[in-house]
Amino acid sequence: MGIIRTAFSLMAGTLFGVYLAQNYNVPNIGKLANTGFVIAKHIEENYRKPSASTKMDDDGGVSE
Repeated sequence: MGIIRTAFSLMAGTLFGVYLAQNYNVPNIGKLANTGFVIAKHIEENYRKPSASTKMDDDGGVSE
């Protein structure tokens, strides 16, 4: 009985999700997560401390 009850719950949840996605303006979670990762990567690149092996020249260039 357990597998039938689990399968029924899974099918009912899937059908309900399809109904909601077709009839309501549901945001795309994948696109939203991707945008968050791009913003986090941009912030990390801008605010990361320079590594100890790189040194700044007098004119602002980086030399190794």
